[in-house]
Amino acid sequence: MGMRFLRNFFEPTSIAVIGASEKTHSLGGQVLRNLLEGGFKGTLVVVNPKGYDTVHGVPCVRRISELDTMPDLAILCSPAETLPRIVEKLGRRGVKAALLISGGVAPSPASSLARVTEKGLGMLARREPVAPDHARLRIHSDQESLNSRLLKAARGSGIRLLGPECMGVCVPNRNLNASFSGQPVAKGKVAYLGQSGMLGNAMIDWAAGRGIGFSHLVTLGDSVDVMLPDLIDYLNQYGHAQALLLHLERIHDSMHFMTALREASRNRLVLAIKSGRTPEADLFGTHVTPGIPNRDQIVDVALARAGVVRVNDSEDMFDALETLNRMKPLRGDRLAIVSNGLGPALLAIDKLMAGGGKLAELSKESRDALLKDQLDVSLPGRNPVDLGGNATPEDFVAAVNIVANDQGVDAVLVVHAPTRLAPSKDTAEALITHRKQFRRNLLTSWMGLEQALAARHACHAAGIPTYLSPEKGVKAFLQMVDYQRVQSLLQQTPPSLSFTTSAEIRARAHDLVHSARRAGREWLTHSETAQVLETYGIATAASHYVSDAAEAAQAIAALRQAAGKEDAEMAAGPFALRVVHEHNSQPFRYRRFPQRLSSGVVQDLNGPEDIALAMRRITSKVIERDDERGRSGSERTRIHEFCLQPMRRGKHSLQLSAGITRDEEFGPVVVFGLGGYKVNVLVDRQVALPPLNMTLARELISRSHASRLIEEHSPDPERDIARLCTLLIKLSQLASDLPDIRGLEINPLLLNRDEAVAVDFTLDLGKPARFAIMPYPEELREWVRLEDGTEVEVRPIRAEDAPLITAFHARLSEESIRFRYFHHKASLTQRDLALLAQINYDRQMAFIAEREVSEQEEGGSRREMLGVVRVWNDPDNIRTEFSVIIRDDLQGEGIGRLLMEKMLRYCRSLGTLEMVGKIMMDNHPMRALMKHLGFTCRYNMEEQVIDASIRLNEPTSDWQRLRLESKA
Repeated sequence: MGMRFLRNFFEPTSIAVIGASEKTHSLGGQVLRNLLEGGFKGTLVVVNPKGYDTVHGVPCVRRISELDTMPDLAILCSPAETLPRIVEKLGRRGVKAALLISGGVAPSPASSLARVTEKGLGMLARREPVAPDHARLRIHSDQESLNSRLLKAARGSGIRLLGPECMGVCVPNRNLNASFSGQPVAKGKVAYLGQSGMLGNAMIDWAAGRGIGFSHLVTLGDSVDVMLPDLIDYLNQYGHAQALLLHLERIHDSMHFMTALREASRNRLVLAIKSGRTPEADLFGTHVTPGIPNRDQIVDVALARAGVVRVNDSEDMFDALETLNRMKPLRGDRLAIVSNGLGPALLAIDKLMAGGGKLAELSKESRDALLKDQLDVSLPGRNPVDLGGNATPEDFVAAVNIVANDQGVDAVLVVHAPTRLAPSKDTAEALITHRKQFRRNLLTSWMGLEQALAARHACHAAGIPTYLSPEKGVKAFLQMVDYQRVQSLLQQTPPSLSFTTSAEIRARAHDLVHSARRAGREWLTHSETAQVLETYGIATAASHYVSDAAEAAQAIAALRQAAGKEDAEMAAGPFALRVVHEHNSQPFRYRRFPQRLSSGVVQDLNGPEDIALAMRRITSKVIERDDERGRSGSERTRIHEFCLQPMRRGKHSLQLSAGITRDEEFGPVVVFGLGGYKVNVLVDRQVALPPLNMTLARELISRSHASRLIEEHSPDPERDIARLCTLLIKLSQLASDLPDIRGLEINPLLLNRDEAVAVDFTLDLGKPARFAIMPYPEELREWVRLEDGTEVEVRPIRAEDAPLITAFHARLSEESIRFRYFHHKASLTQRDLALLAQINYDRQMAFIAEREVSEQEEGGSRREMLGVVRVWNDPDNIRTEFSVIIRDDLQGEGIGRLLMEKMLRYCRSLGTLEMVGKIMMDNHPMRALMKHLGFTCRYNMEEQVIDASIRLNEPTSDWQRLRLESKA
């Protein structure tokens, strides 16, 4: 639903509280008191059928129809069963936003989480889930019914609903506290969006205890209309928070969620806490993701891909907020520790190493300086720096000054236990006084309580992060490291792709899928899957597909006859035989005894006789299993083919696994890890969200045990890692090109000194997937001929184009740069390149024109960028803003018109209503182009620019017309 009418929740000038009274336990009364005590400056009115004259001094009417004017926001605190009727009345009267604070949308005291699934009901009853009875089904159907009735009541008028079961909305900077919070909400620069009302209440209290205020605080509860991504979009566009805190329970629209989150994290710190890490805590009944034992790791990689720091609990969230808001960006993950005792320092080291951090190695200069001043008593010249129990505040300052100026140190943690010579407060004040001398981030841990409390207060007031224990200080440092890591993923500009697809490749793969479906199958045979993999350049083991023993004997004879010297040993045998039928062609399906005949695979067969016997045994086993399961007629298993392969041993092969699976919330997921028949118990299956590039593929591999094995045992680790990166990118592209793939498993994938080859694989199909991150739109690429006959390709930009953008920018004149950016920009920073090359294709688009240029000296060719056009869509797809720039030496060749016309067609196809842009007064060629394309150009006196606009599609609702007229 987007941001339609969301301003009514955050900036209302009039509010009606429906269901408020002066009774002690009145929920509406609590909300009304909070509005009054918060100093709301707009108009307030109460609706209550009891007929009070006033409620807490606020005028009251009996019915909605008696309201003189319709409020911007209605707050509903009425019984749940009355909500749909009230929403419908409010919508008919023109109210645009309703906050549903009523507690519960089903006739049951059970919580909303528990009502969602039978599993939750079982847990509420403190027992294992049991088969649903009529009462449980009625509760669930009542929930569904009331939610659907609420949506139906809202749909006719377009009124927006936040809730039910939400705590409310707080905007302290606007004196708005429309909630049942038990205490005031302080003003601040932190926004909190959560899905639990009670946790929201707790957050207010936790924040108050730490002196943290909020710019916005919203909980959604069981919201049926306004969703979390809508609120993130609103804060991205209209909020001014420095940090965003998120509490997540379930993610409904992963693409909208990821797009909004990526935009948010580019401009502010975003921290997230998610419940439901374990299957026992997941009361929503989320389906198990095939091949992923713990789907929480998918949430981890999704948040990291969005540039978000994930924390484990609420205390960690506020610790991370304090640390990351007060620290300079880190350069690395090397921590130095300065302490007045070895014991506390060793606790910190244990925590650091367990969390994947690094203990900094001090330079020779630093070691010599510490030894010269006799500052390090336990481990002279080494990290940690132990000053001993006789250390004074001056010793702390001297040691920190040496360590914090070491080039090999990224941050310093001071761990202090109070002594007579170095009282906590005196030591803290000494560090604060000299803090400007320290070139690295400083973290402190003041151990103890009575003396330490004053030191903590002093550091907190001075903006130095401080923690109760050394372990908490290390944890905060690791959160800084994690933040730098996820932000670098967001801003990295990867090397060129080693593989790109084409229309022919996509067509061949689609034909294989359509062929299987025409045959009535939702899965591909082994031979069909091999063809799909080979189409995408993924090597597969030499296989022969036969239907009987005679064909197998012919295949072996042909193989031996054709084998050269290198293949003779393999052609001689032994062989492996695999039966292919619908029941053993499902990816990520693991048998308890994979080496038994029932698995459908027989190995170490030495010739035609062994193969014929194996075929008979396998066929008999398939028939036996059908009989055991009572299958008859068309239900009986049909053997489609046998796959015969020479056994592949030697060459120091490493068994890996890779593939594609599908998650209920995040869609397609690329998987990688160790392989073999024990893969289901090795717990080494790492995941990443497509699309992948070389940097993301390498990061995925680095998280696996396989990476360490390759580093230790491969004669050329860099070569092997590059091969695997290329393979993962091909799988990512395959997932993008064939959204019908539900699962694809390659296991084993053999990596040896010669190649990475897929030996066994399965692929099944499902409904087209929705991706969490929109893939690269290959279908928008096209070749065109300019008026002078030059062939150029016009295509969407991609992250790997950063070098092209840099070279393009270097050939622009100062005037062209000023026309594009409205100021001079001599060079592009890494952040600039990331913003220009890495775009969210569902909100932005950039088409570049490029051509191939021959290299005279090297005899090859390279690509160069000629021009680029960009658009930025608002979240509601009402308006898009464009920019276009052409290289100076190519202006007047028709490239600008070509790019703009392609972009206009693209935006029209999306349903965007209007395209707008700003043009400098002296940019006459652009003004002429706009006139040629049909834009309306008006002089903007305030900004001294030309505002260009063109209508692309007509609005279909009053709200769209209102947005167009408001220009907001």
